[in-house]
Amino acid sequence: MLRVVSADVDTTAGVGAVWLVWLPGSPWAREYTALLEWHDEQWQYVGSGSGPVDDDPADVDVIEICGGGFALSLTHRLDAPHSIALAPRINYAEVHLGPDVSQLLVGNRKIDAPEQRKLIAVWMSRHPSRSTRPVIVALGHDGTELSRFGPHDSLDTYTWARLEEES
Repeated sequence: MLRVVSADVDTTAGVGAVWLVWLPGSPWAREYTALLEWHDEQWQYVGSGSGPVDDDPADVDVIEICGGGFALSLTHRLDAPHSIALAPRINYAEVHLGPDVSQLLVGNRKIDAPEQRKLIAVWMSRHPSRSTRPVIVALGHDGTELSRFGPHDSLDTYTWARLEEES
C-alpha cells in the first residue's frame, strides 16, 4: 500500500527527506514528500507535500530536476519574535537520472544512483533570504562529470550544450 521511492539524509545539516507513493499502481495513487530534522536529540517531522503520481516515465539523457520544495526549520520557527523570517529552510529536489549516471554529487555529498533512476536530495539553507540549491553534478560510471546544475540553473550543462549544437 506504501512504497518508498527514495530517501536522503544529510547528517551534517541534520535534515532528511522521504519520497513515498501511497497506493502505487492504483488510480488513487498519490506521491508524498516528508521532510525531517534532527531537533532536540531526535528526528522530528517538519512538513510534507503531496500530489498526483506522474506515471509518465521521463526519458532523461543525463539529469533532470523534476520537482522540489522546502519547509521551515524547527531551529528558529518556534522562537518568537520574527521566528519565521529567521528560520533556515530545509529544501529538497526530486531528480531523474539517465542510464549513464552512476552517482550524484549534491554539494559535497555523494549519492549512488538507484535502479529506478529517481531520487530525492535534501539540504539546508541557513539564510532564508538566500535560499539556493547546492551545485548538483551527475557522475558517470568512471567518475567523470557528465553534467551539472548550478545553484540557479533551470537546465543542466549537458542540455545547454545540446541546445547550442542545434542552433
